[in-house]
Amino acid sequence: MSADLSILFICTGNICRSPTAEGVLRHQLERRGLADCVLIDSAGIQGWHAGEAPDERSQDHARRRGYELCDQRARAVRPDDFERFDLLVAMDAGHLRELRRRCPAALQHKISLLPGDIEIPDPYYGGPDGFDRVLDLLESGCERLAQIAVSRLA
Repeated sequence: MSADLSILFICTGNICRSPTAEGVLRHQLERRGLADCVLIDSAGIQGWHAGEAPDERSQDHARRRGYELCDQRARAVRPDDFERFDLLVAMDAGHLRELRRRCPAALQHKISLLPGDIEIPDPYYGGPDGFDRVLDLLESGCERLAQIAVSRLA
């Protein structure tokens, strides 16, 4: 079955926030029976970690809440992503600015933060509480995004 909707999450290096968002939304859509209808991926503004699995701390915290991230591999945003995806969701205002800078004018409408303009703080240099905070915010934001997906697919 081909996807009827495609969503790309973007953070800095694609090892903490965006792969976690990918895992959370995938789980929420699976619960609704829509996993095959929505293509979900994640990427980084930078390609520093290309080919690497998500940060172990992100994986550990996600696993505790029932999300599995181990099969994901980091990659950088590519120019064709702006054409290929219906929604490109930036994890913070800095990513949003960079995506808008790179995106063709005719496709700017595809770029946003999570619904409600939720920004996800970078947990990379902080302690364990940061990873839990990321998950709290992503569960809320991805729930709203899942509702939008349901309405678009109806």
